[in-house]
Amino acid sequence: MALFVASARADGTSVVVTPSAVSQYMFRGSRLGGPSFQPSVEVDSGNLAVGVWANTPISDKVPGQSDPEVDPYGSYTFSVNDTFSIVPGFTWYNYPNANTDNGFYKSTFEPNIAINYTLDGVKLTPKYYYDVVLKGPTYELTAAYTIPLKEANTELDFTATAGTYIIRDAAKGADPRVKNWGDYYLIGVSAPFALTKESKLIVGFAYTKGSGNYFKQGSFPKIENTSAVGRGVVTLSYVYTF
Repeated sequence: MALFVASARADGTSVVVTPSAVSQYMFRGSRLGGPSFQPSVEVDSGNLAVGVWANTPISDKVPGQSDPEVDPYGSYTFSVNDTFSIVPGFTWYNYPNANTDNGFYKSTFEPNIAINYTLDGVKLTPKYYYDVVLKGPTYELTAAYTIPLKEANTELDFTATAGTYIIRDAAKGADPRVKNWGDYYLIGVSAPFALTKESKLIVGFAYTKGSGNYFKQGSFPKIENTSAVGRGVVTLSYVYTF
């Protein structure tokens, strides 16, 4: 049960603007940056959602990673009933300042498909991604549960995610090709606080960790990915819907 419902315009379309700040930028168990600014804009119209998410490191930059990153994305929800839906989507990752001479990509594209199923208040979301540039799949399972805190006019939103991936072209132009694979998980909780009818503040904390993460080129021995670490991440977001 959600206590916060986004307002929508008369035509059924809403625009959600969310500037966020995070203490670490972690992606699938790998640390891509230190404290970062992560704004997003999303347009929702019926079952269609399209938007742009971005990351800009504030300090403690990781060389060659996400400085900046700009990711258009989209999805469409096919609802079967109140507890079951199928959601195809995509993310287009862009790194305009990436140094391709060092094996980084300026852009990759990743279609995905998810299934949402709610059982006894727990929302289960298995999801499959495939990056057509990096040439590899990611398999992920997320469980989400909400505990209303009516007296405080908020709620606690708990999330747990586990995933695994393998990509076959991790370095642009490498010959022989560089493979990268690994596992990851995330456990987090957040709480929204209404400011006005159209806006709210969300405070969150999550612990995420990558493990079994390696690079391997041709017949050379595999090398551990030192970016795959465990970190606690604090997130502060302002959400405005109009």
